[in-house]
Amino acid sequence: MTVFGTTLGAEQIAGLIALLATLVLWIAALGHERGYARWFKSWEAARKARHDAERGIQPPPSDKPPTGPWG
Repeated sequence: MTVFGTTLGAEQIAGLIALLATLVLWIAALGHERGYARWFKSWEAARKARHDAERGIQPPPSDKPPTGPWG
């Protein structure tokens, strides 16, 4: 196989395939980690809301207007 004018041997092709497989595996693991973090944040917020509701705690009123890039 010739790539950019360089002939690649069987060992180099196997190395490229292994490198690409490692990259795919790493991206998949990163996606699962992000999904777990998103789930945990929502679970923690729901747990806190249930806990506050059981204790009758009201969230403090916001006197300040929202700030930041999302208003």
